[in-house]
Amino acid sequence: MRYDLQYKRYAENAILIEWPSEIDEILLQDLLFYKKSIEKYCDEVILEVISSYNSLLILYVSTIEDFYGEVFMLKSLYVTNNSKENKNKLWRLPVCYDKKFAPDLEDFAMSKSLSVEDVIVLHTSPIYTVYFIGFLPGFLYLGGLNDKLILPRKSTPARMVKRGSVALGGNQTGVYPMDSPGGWHVIGNCPLSFFDIKSAVPCFVSPGDKIQFISIEEKEYNEISTSVSKGFFLPDSIAI
Repeated sequence: MRYDLQYKRYAENAILIEWPSEIDEILLQDLLFYKKSIEKYCDEVILEVISSYNSLLILYVSTIEDFYGEVFMLKSLYVTNNSKENKNKLWRLPVCYDKKFAPDLEDFAMSKSLSVEDVIVLHTSPIYTVYFIGFLPGFLYLGGLNDKLILPRKSTPARMVKRGSVALGGNQTGVYPMDSPGGWHVIGNCPLSFFDIKSAVPCFVSPGDKIQFISIEEKEYNEISTSVSKGFFLPDSIAI
């Protein structure tokens, strides 16, 4: 499928490419394969290509002297883009929904006229899609939340949300990769590390990957947390 893309000068050394304003997995695959094509054929002049739900921001090493010539080259890459399947993984992420780790779970469940157990089942049932990574290094933007769990963000954000907090906000769910202010409803905690600046691959998850949350008890949470701190634990994944 080919989309009618928009190419815009974003800065003296940046070009923004926009797809239709929608969240869609077919669009995501097209976007990610185009990103790989750009990175492959323009690696010497590209500093970074940043993806979002429906756009790519291309940051160049230096000022773009010929904007229209560069856009022509980018369009030629898109024409030859055959949108092959990207090689992705399904990550099974452990989450403890114990009250100790879930300060907002009971109030969230009550506001949705659900039991705590209902919320956990509804949260762990879907296979989520990773659309992009941002806000904080290692923060995953996921699509696929059950409609029954949609709730606006808090009117007053918390000053500190703990690292690993699994939270809900609007029609999204995610995991805070580090201590941070935040306005989402915290319903659990994941003991994994989502960003390690010392690693060759700082975030083990990539856009296009799938995520499934797995409910665990506090004892298993503590065991995994200890293994992670010692560098012994590898997240469970399968190729898809």
